Amino acid sequence: MDFCPECGNELLVTDQRTGEVTCPQCGYVVQERDVDMGPEWRNLDEEEGSRSRVGAPLSPMYRDHGLSTVIERVDQDASGRKLSKETREKMLRLKKLDATSQVNSSETRNLQQAVNILQIYVDKLRLSQPTAERAMLIYRRALKAGLVRGRSIKAIMAAAAYAACRMLGMPRDLREFEKAYPAVKRKTIAQGYRLLLKHLGLKVPVSDPSIYVSKIASKVGLDQRTVQEAFRILNEAVKKKATVGKDPIGIAAAALYMACQETTQNLTQKDIAKAAGVTEVTVRNRFKGLKDMLESVAA
Repeated sequence: MDFCPECGNELLVTDQRTGEVTCPQCGYVVQERDVDMGPEWRNLDEEEGSRSRVGAPLSPMYRDHGLSTVIERVDQDASGRKLSKETREKMLRLKKLDATSQVNSSETRNLQQAVNILQIYVDKLRLSQPTAERAMLIYRRALKAGLVRGRSIKAIMAAAAYAACRMLGMPRDLREFEKAYPAVKRKTIAQGYRLLLKHLGLKVPVSDPSIYVSKIASKVGLDQRTVQEAFRILNEAVKKKATVGKDPIGIAAAALYMACQETTQNLTQKDIAKAAGVTEVTVRNRFKGLKDMLESVAA
């Protein structure tokens, strides 16, 4: 209410401490309680932003979603005085006990190991935070469904990261995953990926070859005109369904090689294959398929 129902005065006074809204003319209490939208503490030092109402947001990247307590290693008390040696040793023991108590279950240790493996892929492949979180969510679902039992944590985590990349449209392939962490082979990752698709019902879109074109072109230094020509060739191939069931990286490499011929770029199949991470045979076969397709369209 914006006015006093007793005298009609529109100038009301709000008591921030009690939440009462009163009329200064007649003393009528318009509202007894109000929702306090301010902080639940008093800022005595008057420093802006010295206290926060909230903590860090929940994140699947942490085994406990970031909710557990952390005892930091400090050498002084709240007053700034240096702690004695006995007190420091006691706090260190408490810190170790606190850390040990949080990883006492096999599931927690499993998640901690999975997070460490995922961090390797994040660092080596420069995965974004949303991609890493999606990968961790997929792994948690796999762990809950019992898919990790009896299998390698490394393989399932790598498969989850690969699935997350494909679901979010990130241009990553199995060869890059194997290069980033040689302990897990791409064949093993592919097996784990198929396992996740079968049991978790993941909706993974068909990989678009065009997302690899710019990446390959940048490695061999092709200009934008050649890249656009490669996109045109791929669009024709998609319309004719010539990319169905084919390795998207091989198709992208073949389209770039064909575009190089159209724009008179002096690059060999070996150069394109090396940049794409495929064999020359793959580029040659995919190139032949694209060439036959375009010739049939022209006819």
